[in-house]
Amino acid sequence: MIRSELVQKLVDDNPHLHQRDVERIVSTIFDEIINTMAGGDRVELRGFGAFSVKKRDSRTGRNPRTGESVAVEEKHVPFFKTGKLLRDRLNGK
Repeated sequence: MIRSELVQKLVDDNPHLHQRDVERIVSTIFDEIINTMAGGDRVELRGFGAFSVKKRDSRTGRNPRTGESVAVEEKHVPFFKTGKLLRDRLNGK
């Protein structure tokens, strides 16, 4: 499902809401998740999962084509850990 499909599903399920309002709501939620993670904090949605940021240290990697050593800089990457309810539902429990 992509963002526009999510918005359309919410509009279809809530006919009293205008599409532009639903788009604004969805954008606000995503922006808040992004801003919170950019600040280094964790976002937890009970039953769904938790978004966090993990730090990867700098290291020496290899170019797979040439085998040459390459310096890989330190970076921060998003990480998602599923909640128990989501895991159980995906596994048919």
